[in-house]
Amino acid sequence: MSNGLAMAAAATPAAMPTEAASAASGIDTQAFDRKVRAQDDLFQAANGAWLKATPIPADKSSYGAFEQLADQSDRQVRALVEKLAASPQPDGSVAQKIAAYYTSFIDLPAIDQAGLAPTQARLDGIAAIQARTDLARWLGENQGLSNLPVNLTVMPDPTQPRVNRVMALQGGLGLPDRDYYLKSDAKLRQAKTAYLVYLSTLARLSGESQPERAAARVLALETRIARLQWDKVADRDPIKTYNPMTPAELAKRAPGLDWPQFLKAGQLAEPELLSVRQPSAVVGLAGLVGSVPLSDWKLYLKLHVLDESAPVLPQAFRDAHFAFRGAALTGAKQALPRWQQGISDVNGALGEAVGQLYVAAHFPPAAKARMQEMVVRLLAAYRDSIDGLSWMTPATQAAAREKLAKYMVKIGYPDAWRDYSKLEVRAGDALGNSLRAAAFEYRRVAQRASQPVDRSEWEMTPQTVNAYYNPAFNEIVFPAAILQAPFFDMAADDAVNYGAIGAVIGHEISHGFDDEGSQYDGDGVLRNWWTAQDRKAFDAIGARLVAQFSKYESLPGKAINGRLTLGENIADLSGLQIAYKAYQNTLGGKPAPVLDGLSGDQRFFYAWAQAWRYQAREALSLQLLSVDPHAPPKFRANGAALNHDGFHEAFGTQTGDAMFKAPAQRIRIW
Repeated sequence: MSNGLAMAAAATPAAMPTEAASAASGIDTQAFDRKVRAQDDLFQAANGAWLKATPIPADKSSYGAFEQLADQSDRQVRALVEKLAASPQPDGSVAQKIAAYYTSFIDLPAIDQAGLAPTQARLDGIAAIQARTDLARWLGENQGLSNLPVNLTVMPDPTQPRVNRVMALQGGLGLPDRDYYLKSDAKLRQAKTAYLVYLSTLARLSGESQPERAAARVLALETRIARLQWDKVADRDPIKTYNPMTPAELAKRAPGLDWPQFLKAGQLAEPELLSVRQPSAVVGLAGLVGSVPLSDWKLYLKLHVLDESAPVLPQAFRDAHFAFRGAALTGAKQALPRWQQGISDVNGALGEAVGQLYVAAHFPPAAKARMQEMVVRLLAAYRDSIDGLSWMTPATQAAAREKLAKYMVKIGYPDAWRDYSKLEVRAGDALGNSLRAAAFEYRRVAQRASQPVDRSEWEMTPQTVNAYYNPAFNEIVFPAAILQAPFFDMAADDAVNYGAIGAVIGHEISHGFDDEGSQYDGDGVLRNWWTAQDRKAFDAIGARLVAQFSKYESLPGKAINGRLTLGENIADLSGLQIAYKAYQNTLGGKPAPVLDGLSGDQRFFYAWAQAWRYQAREALSLQLLSVDPHAPPKFRANGAALNHDGFHEAFGTQTGDAMFKAPAQRIRIW
């Protein structure tokens, strides 16, 4: 489990005009909505003019600060990759692999001419399934290549985080979440209807004689899978999702799937132990493998393979893929430009190799040094916050300080780069390259089983615009690409940097003490280091935050799931609190200068709100309400600020202001 700062972008379009930040303060004052007071809506006051002047691009389902930086990162990576592709590279070199991977992906005439030939071997393998053992073998051999009903991975054991353990977990749905199959909501039903059309199109294009019937059979099977799956809230509980057992015990509890054959084909034969993340679901899914007619499973696998391969199949497949996964599910009006799809693909396949080029070109040492200084200040502020807690007993405070002292910090890029020498990339073989890259990555992960954990590894590439906390490593990680305006600006004053990237740092630190992360100690061990009294007090505060966010409607009649978003809301609230404290510490008791007519504290909160500037299409917003543990950005910006004493003091809120909250009602956790 890791906790990222932001949702994954559904798409990243061509460039939009960048913000015109004030040279004096670093705040984009041109983005302000002068008709809205920060006391009534901080997000709108900070971003209203920008929202009005910045339509969501046609090839995008959302747009905001994260997406703008992701676009910039993609353009920068494109320049590096196309420079490699412009001249011959040594055979077998990383440079040659990057260039060949990218140029193969964007060569649409070659992809169209190849037809279904590149995927025929996988389709033939599905057609050859004649027995349940064959099905188990196929499911094992295709781990990492497909989203299967039961997926395998290798992760640190939550109770022994220095040892890697095999994990089995639920999967296999073509729609974003079980809610799309099981709820009667009209918008979700509309998406399910679009999925049925998409499955029918894939069946027809691949030669099925009764495509509508084939699609209906696959949807019926997926609905049975959905009924078995755990929902997103249950899946957040690290105690309930840790279920170690031997392979023999699992085979006895979950008959129907030939587990020895499955694990062997998945390159994980005879693990000493494995953990089943959602045991009741995996038991039920194994039963489906053993009972659903093989003909239905073969149709299911065929259409899923075609769906996953569609971006590198002929145009009819690509068009159908966008009509469903782009337009129907996210509201995008047109597909991303092919070059940008290619950059995304090459980042996925050779991410750290590309990242090494990116860092050399775009991440100066001074930026890393400034970030390291800020992290030290944020950790010190968090330590002060722990010392000042009124609701926590001394014993648990001491344990919290001990955990904080053990935080590992990674900034910019890994110390050691990943080795891609054994990854084969062939010119002109877009689908083959994708499959080999996925198999290479799965093999790399599978080989870690029962081996010591390599704590130097990163879960994100340097060119990723995001950040995360990893409880097993007890680490906070900040890739290079997020360390740019509007989050981080070497030329901006401290108020702006602490309100933006400082709150990001604080957010990730706080994940170690949210409702999930707080169940791990400073060594990454899943254990209870709290007194019962303290945990009860913490849960009571969390319940108030759940209630606050559950009242917000992201869409008309569609409330945020306060329980699903609790961890991120705790991290936002606590991160903003300690970022503010760290900023105040930089002043040394002296008043901040007034810049652009704004006090230092006002600049701090405007920077916070502008970091969350964002707008999204309805279809994507609906999807994120079901699957995303983050609240929509507007509510993240306002929801944390209205609990912050500093916000109310900075803007002089009063009774009657929409964002006023009486001091006694403000939620304070860390």
